[in-house]
Amino acid sequence: MTCNKARYLLFFQYSGTSYSGVVRAPETQAVLGVQNYLEMAAQKLRPVGKVTFSISSRTDSGVHAICNSAHVDIERTPDKSPFSEETLVEALNYHLQPEPISIRKAIRVRDDFHARFKAISRTYFYRVVTGCKYRSLPVFERDLCWAAAERHLDVPRIQEAAQFFVGTHDFSGFRSIHKNTPFQSPVRTLLKADITPSTSLLPNPLQNSSLQFWDFTFKGKSFTYNQVRRMTSALVAVGLGNLTPQQIKFHLEERRPPMFPGAIVAPPSGLFLKEVEYDEEDLKYNQPNSEGRAPGET
Repeated sequence: MTCNKARYLLFFQYSGTSYSGVVRAPETQAVLGVQNYLEMAAQKLRPVGKVTFSISSRTDSGVHAICNSAHVDIERTPDKSPFSEETLVEALNYHLQPEPISIRKAIRVRDDFHARFKAISRTYFYRVVTGCKYRSLPVFERDLCWAAAERHLDVPRIQEAAQFFVGTHDFSGFRSIHKNTPFQSPVRTLLKADITPSTSLLPNPLQNSSLQFWDFTFKGKSFTYNQVRRMTSALVAVGLGNLTPQQIKFHLEERRPPMFPGAIVAPPSGLFLKEVEYDEEDLKYNQPNSEGRAPGET
């Protein structure tokens, strides 16, 4: 029996606080990954065979995504046409309730398209707040930023230091070794490193006027494990006077992690995957006419 199979590129977002990360976790594990819930939702569409999502960009437990992406093949029996892009989005979101996961867009792509390998850039930003301790943060912010210091940052010094990261470098001094990728190359090309003012989620009358929010934004084709969190931590140290911009340059060239008072890897809660970018040519597909079904229909 032949089946109607279609490959889709899905853009999705999630709050990472309650998940083990974005990738699938063993079903016996108490806390599952975002991928587990995506695949459970897809199976409720009653496809032919098991549905597997190929995630473009890994995020760890506690890390959020404004926009991550994945490709997925969905087969249907010969009497059913492939889902339209709009219907697939609506149906998956229907079955993802009440999880804080949302499909934002679906694009029908060629059968050889790969969400990870076709990505031309990824953009992350890290939300930092100064002017308070963690316990003084508004409760709605506590899983969405890092209360890095009670005193404020020297932003011009951070901007100066951040530019040393831009370009192609060996980032051995700004990565962690992950058990699943122990031999991953530390050489990466960073296209952008910037810090800009951000805002609280709360309206001004309810916001502590002493708080200052900042977005540390990094763009590149790919990143090593914990690279963004380690770069952010080092740049905050520069802003607090615990490191100099020239020390960032030195440790980058020497491929050794910088040491400074209170040295830590910035916590996952402030990190967001903002965007995964593709070449428009890779997203072109001459889609045949098809009709989808409403959410919950089979």
